[in-house]
Amino acid sequence: MARRFRIGEECGVRKIVAYVLLLFGIPSLMLGEDIGWPREITQNGAHIVYYQPQIDRWADYRTLDARMAISVTPAGGKPTPGVVSIQARTDADKETRNVVISNIKLTDVRFPSMDAAGEAKLAELVRTFFKPDNTITISLDRLTAEVEEGKVSGPAVPVDNKPPKIFVSRGPAVLLLIDNKEVRAPIEKTKLEFVVNANWTVLFDTAGKKYYLLNGKQWLTADKLEGPWTVAAQLPKEMNKLPADENWEEVKKAIPPQGPAGAAPTVFFSSGPAEVIEFKGPPVYAKIPGTQLTYATNTKSAVFVQTAEQKFYYLVSGRWFRAASLDGPWSYAGGDLPSDFAKIPPNGPGSDVLASVPGTQEAQDAVLLAQIPTTAVVNIQEAEAQVKVQYDGQPQFKPIETTQLSYATNTQDKVIKFGDIYYLCFQAVWFMSTTPNGPWKVASSVPKEIYTIPPSSPVYNVTYVTQTQTSPTTVECDHTAGYLGMFLVGTAIGLTIAYGTGYYYPPYYYYPPYGYPIYRPYPVTYGVGAFYSPYSGTYGVARGAYGPYGGVTGAAWYNPSTGRYGRSVSAYGPYGSATAARTYNPYTGVYGATRQGSNAYGNWGSSVAVRGDQWAQTAHRTTSQGTAAGFRTSEGARGAGYSGANGNSGFVAQGKNDNMYAGKNGDVYRKDSSGSWQKYDNGGWSDTAPRPTPHSQNATRTQGAQAQQRPAQGTMSRPAASQQPAISSGIIQQLDRDAQARQTGTQRTQQFQRSTRTRSSGGTTRRRPQ
Repeated sequence: MARRFRIGEECGVRKIVAYVLLLFGIPSLMLGEDIGWPREITQNGAHIVYYQPQIDRWADYRTLDARMAISVTPAGGKPTPGVVSIQARTDADKETRNVVISNIKLTDVRFPSMDAAGEAKLAELVRTFFKPDNTITISLDRLTAEVEEGKVSGPAVPVDNKPPKIFVSRGPAVLLLIDNKEVRAPIEKTKLEFVVNANWTVLFDTAGKKYYLLNGKQWLTADKLEGPWTVAAQLPKEMNKLPADENWEEVKKAIPPQGPAGAAPTVFFSSGPAEVIEFKGPPVYAKIPGTQLTYATNTKSAVFVQTAEQKFYYLVSGRWFRAASLDGPWSYAGGDLPSDFAKIPPNGPGSDVLASVPGTQEAQDAVLLAQIPTTAVVNIQEAEAQVKVQYDGQPQFKPIETTQLSYATNTQDKVIKFGDIYYLCFQAVWFMSTTPNGPWKVASSVPKEIYTIPPSSPVYNVTYVTQTQTSPTTVECDHTAGYLGMFLVGTAIGLTIAYGTGYYYPPYYYYPPYGYPIYRPYPVTYGVGAFYSPYSGTYGVARGAYGPYGGVTGAAWYNPSTGRYGRSVSAYGPYGSATAARTYNPYTGVYGATRQGSNAYGNWGSSVAVRGDQWAQTAHRTTSQGTAAGFRTSEGARGAGYSGANGNSGFVAQGKNDNMYAGKNGDVYRKDSSGSWQKYDNGGWSDTAPRPTPHSQNATRTQGAQAQQRPAQGTMSRPAASQQPAISSGIIQQLDRDAQARQTGTQRTQQFQRSTRTRSSGGTTRRRPQ
């Protein structure tokens, strides 16, 4: 028996549902988990089983055209297989890897074995099961596997692939980054200053004229930031006067020094983009089977050697660099990467890099995922009440090259001037005003000129946010991965994704007439050790050599209205980082955002869509008609994605394999136990034999697709039961592809769910954390 939950508070859904299930003695199920296929619904004595959708088209990854094989049993009747074609809206939750399919329209219903009258009667029954206010949940990995190989494309971004400064260490290392030029600020009631724009805690003793760097519990000291750095056995007495507040809490725990008095790590200094490759001793390499590649086993960095050409390859932030030796010089190699990289065995040693190898399935998957939008429908009145832009002094604007736009330079917010109107992109929502200070009103649309901003501008990421007004009280806001710093990079072989544009944007400094200096960084590409996680589909950041905060700091702030100053305790962290618990993302202006899409209006990482009193969360969607969810009941059934207000419900069809397929020609097929295709016709299943077609022995995938779109005359006719039904080679190819995609989607879904359970239990699935 299905139970409905009407829950108004989005943030408490998981706890409330789990609690209610517990009260009824029902085992808790991760609401983000895929519950399997096929699904079934029973209503008024009638019964339908529907199989996993097969994609025909997924326009902008929002509008889905698909086919589903079904089996319908009227009340008191017998099951009859058929095909439904649907058009629907999709909303993807990329954290839980679930998609809610809504606004379902049946564009066609076919029952190949029925006459016209019987088909019309069953089609009318089917339409009672699928209504526009119903929803279906499906694993995102199942849908993406359905997108045909080679059809994943997108606009490549003209990024800057100039290599950063690359340091190499054979032992423990620290990469000390100062963004552009050193900025120091005094610490009240002491003779100490701290370096505002360093990625490590660095203090300067004005009396002793020495720097002190905190490395865990160990202190290092030097006369200059460039070093050399040695272990500090003693600290200035002024250290004991550090303020007793949260800004210095962790620092005070390391006073007096508690770390080892042994050798200091090597400290590499840079005032510009840089990375460090840290080996544990001399480099050690292992061979990758089936290739001429070896990979370094004693470093967290992705370092490879192509043995035939004796060249080193290094992957960082989604970009490949090449050098004749580890000491450089390095050059960009992503455009002509050796073919051996595409031969790295999946799930084998070094396979984590496949998402960054052009032409691989893993790279196509990453490119596809980066283009799937995250959506929020925002209440206009509530949004406007939360927006306030603060400038350092009077608003200052700088022209954006190649455009007629300009952007505000002395605020952390993305304010863009076009003509006499000011546009603000605040946490993926567009606002507008006639003055740079507001009042800000939610924009019903955004001028097309905004989307001409080039990657060389520090506000380029706002071009990945679109907005339309959906009602007098709401707007629908979409953003894709570019808003959070993940961009499509094109090569002759194919697209990959990279973190950051590669351009260096000098930081903003402001020295007010009183108080402390203000430092605001712009997005950086290097210096955070960014790596791509195939499990989350996002970039994360490293720690260790890159600093306790993950990278260049970005939270030093001063509030002129209160006079309060905050140390740079929060840090720069890319999209979706599970390792950077305390982050600041200059792309979005969000502090403490460790999940994708967190903003003032809700956390999109756990909310697929918000539409007033309608929302979807972790395979959950509540409307006035009921709740879409995944759960187990005491009767042993599993929630399948729809619970209607009239008591109708969808569950996983027990005892049925997901082996029924809808042909593009309207026929229904299945695979038998031997893997051969059978066709439903004249009330039963019969083996199929391919119909001879020209060039059938070497038909390409494209020719097969054309054959499906133009069925030969007579394809829809019904042969006699004694005849073996003919089927074109094009349809066989399509069915084989659909079956392979379904199997791949199942495997990826199970792999994601296993990795999710491992992460939630405190483990890790990443073999090479960078």
